[in-house]
Amino acid sequence: MLTATKEAQANIVLRDILFATDFSPAAENALLYAADFARRFHATLHIVNAIEPVNYALPPETWHATDEARKLESKKMQAFLQESYPDVETNVQMWEGAVPQVLTSAIARDSADLVVLGTHGRTGVGKFLLGSSAEEILRSAPCPVLTVGPHALAGQQWQLDHILYATDFSAESISGARHAIALANQCDAKLTLLHVVENRKVDELVHEADLIESSRRMLAKLVPEGALRGEIRCEVKIGVPAATILEFAKQTHAGLIVLGARRATGVPGAASHLPIATVHNVIAQAACPVLTMRHAKE
Repeated sequence: MLTATKEAQANIVLRDILFATDFSPAAENALLYAADFARRFHATLHIVNAIEPVNYALPPETWHATDEARKLESKKMQAFLQESYPDVETNVQMWEGAVPQVLTSAIARDSADLVVLGTHGRTGVGKFLLGSSAEEILRSAPCPVLTVGPHALAGQQWQLDHILYATDFSAESISGARHAIALANQCDAKLTLLHVVENRKVDELVHEADLIESSRRMLAKLVPEGALRGEIRCEVKIGVPAATILEFAKQTHAGLIVLGARRATGVPGAASHLPIATVHNVIAQAACPVLTMRHAKE
């Protein structure tokens, strides 16, 4: 999994990356991100395609045509990876079953440290991730999930030189901040820690200026002295959480957004801005991939 070392959280360990594909254009774009991570971290890239059970009500020639098309897409993908990422070890697996069950089994079988998904919000993995089963995959996966949404830049244009970590100071945030620091160190990227205070919180208990200043101090405490080798910023904004995270990411040209996925439990004086619905909104609109960190068990 994304594991930070104790020495100032300097290293990330990724040995096995699981990429789920339905051979759609959205998956093709996400593949470039998955391959890039595999190359950066010298990880094995496991590619999984979920094959829906055969509909025997259809003519046999339909089954064969679908099977042949899938095999052709698989060969094309393998040829592309061999040419473009010759140093990345890959394997392709075809599993029969529904996407949720297939992914769960594949994660366990390959001891995946990271899952990469491409979403388009209509069918296949996209429908699964952004639909009613989204909380299941984002909250139950035993490893972080990298989601490439429909508005993410084409993979070949991606640059990981700025990481945006949005936090609400929950228990997940403490662990997530360490991982964001480690990732920024290993990728030589600058890091921004962002806290969004919802509009309704302003003037409820304290004045806006006092709340911003106290939140900024809390952000600074998430970064141990000397932990980050590069540039770091602590930002506090007032607004609607998802929209504010997206706008800040756009303005600062973030190459990666890191979030925690959890229920909206609330923290006194802080915004509960990382429940699953907000995570979905960020994933669906972000111009860069979104890394959702492993949640704390509830």
